[in-house]
Amino acid sequence: MPSWRNRIYCEDALTGMQNIPDASIDLILADPPYGLGKDYGNDSDKLEADAYLEWMTAWIDLVLPKLKRNGSLYIFLTWRYSPEIFVMLKKRMQMVNEIIWDRRVPSMGGSVRRYSSVHDTIGFFVNAKDYYFDLDAIRIPYDEATKKARTRKIFEGAKWLELGFNPKDVWSISRLHREHAEREDHPTQKPLEIIERMIKASCPPGGVVLDPFMGSGTTAVAARRCGRDFAGFELNPDYCAMIEQRLAALPEVTLCEAIQA
Repeated sequence: MPSWRNRIYCEDALTGMQNIPDASIDLILADPPYGLGKDYGNDSDKLEADAYLEWMTAWIDLVLPKLKRNGSLYIFLTWRYSPEIFVMLKKRMQMVNEIIWDRRVPSMGGSVRRYSSVHDTIGFFVNAKDYYFDLDAIRIPYDEATKKARTRKIFEGAKWLELGFNPKDVWSISRLHREHAEREDHPTQKPLEIIERMIKASCPPGGVVLDPFMGSGTTAVAARRCGRDFAGFELNPDYCAMIEQRLAALPEVTLCEAIQA
């Protein structure tokens, strides 16, 4: 196996991306800093608007050549910068979906001068029209009441009725609260349910997922759980250690070279 597979580089993606061969990645999952001033143990999320958009363009231009011809990209953003970044990406790729992640934030006050922001924006982009996409792997089963209501002859043998329906472009999945079993000490950790859906749909079994901003390591954990390989980058050494611990806790997982400085 190539040395870069199943490995997290504890360094900046902009300086380390040359370690990943071009046209070797099936799926890029990117959850970059949002430009909101979050504390990731460094100043990576404290750029002004122009500098932030320049930085986003820089790493995207480095990472896109790593995708295979039929590869895909999912990118997490907020409403603040998603319009500019979507326009930039549409000059480089084909946009398939804008996905809205409803974080199920409870109604507990909030700003009195604007509407409360309770969602993240996710862009789904591809390189080619024949991009890999396994809908059956992510179908949502119908409940028994719905199946019973569709007993007319016209529905007999309908694949969608037996296997379930296509997830819509609004995903209502709770954010990870502090008491959640998955929760790690990371300010913007994403739920496994979201990342595993993306991997199952857009990365073939045995394929490789690249995450330029590993954070708490959810992409690496999800890839292992789904039978895919991973590669990625993370600036914060404490988060690199966190990823190592999460991978070590998975059943029947050999760490190999998962964490390397």
